[in-house]
Amino acid sequence: MAKTQGSPQSEGDKGAGHRKRLRTKFMEAGLDGFLDYEIVELLLTLGTPRKDCKEIAKEAIKKFKGLRGVFEASVEELREIKGIGPLNMFGLKLFQAISERYAKEKIPLKISINSPKEVVNYLREKLGREKKEHFMILSLDSRNHLINANNVSIGTLNANLVHPREVFAEAIKNKAVSVILVHNHPSEDSEPSEDDLKITKRIVEAGKILGIEIVDHIIVTKNGFLSFKDKELI
Repeated sequence: MAKTQGSPQSEGDKGAGHRKRLRTKFMEAGLDGFLDYEIVELLLTLGTPRKDCKEIAKEAIKKFKGLRGVFEASVEELREIKGIGPLNMFGLKLFQAISERYAKEKIPLKISINSPKEVVNYLREKLGREKKEHFMILSLDSRNHLINANNVSIGTLNANLVHPREVFAEAIKNKAVSVILVHNHPSEDSEPSEDDLKITKRIVEAGKILGIEIVDHIIVTKNGFLSFKDKELI
């Protein structure tokens, strides 16, 4: 029997052609000319290549207020969109994981303390989506080369969670000459709290005794950062 226009089979063929055009468009020109929902649609079809994901992608962009919001959404949040499940969210989570790995690989072997942009980009990828505060130290050698990045504590930043002994135990283990302190603010407000200032002062004073310089304390948020050094707070 011949296909009739508007039949389910012909609609399926139409969807297949649309998805093929998206893939061809990307291979020929990258993401130039793509709308945000088309990028999400393309990633959704990686896990479900025969499913029409156009309307689902539009709904995701609307709910999470843009492309970045979709990429930063958790598995549970993505599942709130009707039509997104374990299979078609694969592409979104794969992209997120690759982005994080790529950002980590971009950390330069030598950190410029006066221009910590690459470090901040890495830290934002690592910490920007966290719902709790993470306190980290970056250990540096005598040439400002990054030796290691260590998590010291997770939770609301206070003197009970962040103590100089934990900070310098890691620094000494890494044979660090100097240290950059880092923590995130899930509230997206980069201004330091009173606890932030007090803890930083304690750690700086302890570092002077041990001969390990605290060269900066950086607060990271989703969309920005604050350097204690730049603000002359350290």
